[in-house]
Amino acid sequence: MVFNLRARLAQPQGRAALFYFTLFMAPAISNPFLAIWLTSLGLSRAQIGIVSAAPILVMVFLNILVGRVADKASDWRQVIIIGSVMAGFTAFGLFFVSGFWSMLILFTLIVVPFQAITPVIDAATIRMSRRLGLDFSLIRVWGTVGFMVATIIGGLVLGQLGHFMFVPLFILAAGIRALASLQLPYFRRQAEVASNEPAALTVPDHESAANPLVSTELKGLLRPWFFLPLVGAALLHSSHMMQMSMGALIWKEAGVPEAMIGVLWALAPAGEIVIFLAFQRLAKRFSARYLLLAACFFAVVRWGGLALEPPVWGIALLQVMHMLTFGLSYLGIINFIANWTGDEIAAQAQGTFVMIRQVFTVLALTGFGYLAGQIGAQSYFAAALLAALGGLCIWWSLVLMNPRLEKGV
Repeated sequence: MVFNLRARLAQPQGRAALFYFTLFMAPAISNPFLAIWLTSLGLSRAQIGIVSAAPILVMVFLNILVGRVADKASDWRQVIIIGSVMAGFTAFGLFFVSGFWSMLILFTLIVVPFQAITPVIDAATIRMSRRLGLDFSLIRVWGTVGFMVATIIGGLVLGQLGHFMFVPLFILAAGIRALASLQLPYFRRQAEVASNEPAALTVPDHESAANPLVSTELKGLLRPWFFLPLVGAALLHSSHMMQMSMGALIWKEAGVPEAMIGVLWALAPAGEIVIFLAFQRLAKRFSARYLLLAACFFAVVRWGGLALEPPVWGIALLQVMHMLTFGLSYLGIINFIANWTGDEIAAQAQGTFVMIRQVFTVLALTGFGYLAGQIGAQSYFAAALLAALGGLCIWWSLVLMNPRLEKGV
């Protein structure tokens, strides 16, 4: 059994899965516990909000540039390793800072490299998966598993030992990710062959076919039928910011016990795992844009339901729908982009979507923060409106370009 595991981890897909397992561990520590630790250092809520938002604002301007560097490199892994090591190294600075300005600068230097490599690893892994004839979602699912493991361990350690353990845990998670990046496979076909990787990488993918709709230039992303789903998925993902930023607080104010809030929160990533395991079968039957449209519909239902302030069992059912509102849409947009772009702009295309999503995320965080202070749970209706607008964009794309031309992958 140990030998079988070692053999699996020696394969390109096993090495990519191992990196995904470590990829989101640091965010799993920082997402729920960063604000608590920063509060202990004397930062105000407004300052904590600025520290959290600053890396997103910086990446709005850097995503396409990083993607271009990654696409021009001999292999995407080089940028992923550099970003992972930078984030791991700078994390040690958390031992030495405490003020607002020093924390703002340092946290931005830690998070920006992580955010920069996320669309690159997605682009690289889905291209490799297609050449190997593998299911990308079965590799990506390990990212969610790692997130859940780190969340559980972080909660137990911090709950027993206190918030001063935040920095050691965060540094450990960032360091593990940096080490895992060093064992990543070469993702590009020619690099794999040059390093004697499995010959299966010579299996042709859809880019090798002469399809004029597959763009190899960045300007191809501006085609209306292609650009609209990027905007639609970004609107859908930004609608989740209401839940991410205010959900737990609204539940607590409604009388949901804190222990139950943790359980309800865990249902969302658990749902992601389910959809990752089932996605390949769905993608063979429906085009990526139809899956995105379905995700928007379920999001309208989910946010509308939460706006009605249901009992705990109702919240649980709506939380499980995260598998459809985020998991399905995440895999849907990554596959849509990969379907219609070549390797020449793979990371830039994924980075463009992430840039659009980040713009909407910043706006949504600001707007939802204000609305929640005014109307509480009814703010979820605004999230439902964002999801509906996203669905409208995707429907418009379907009108402009026949989905029968799209390859389901």
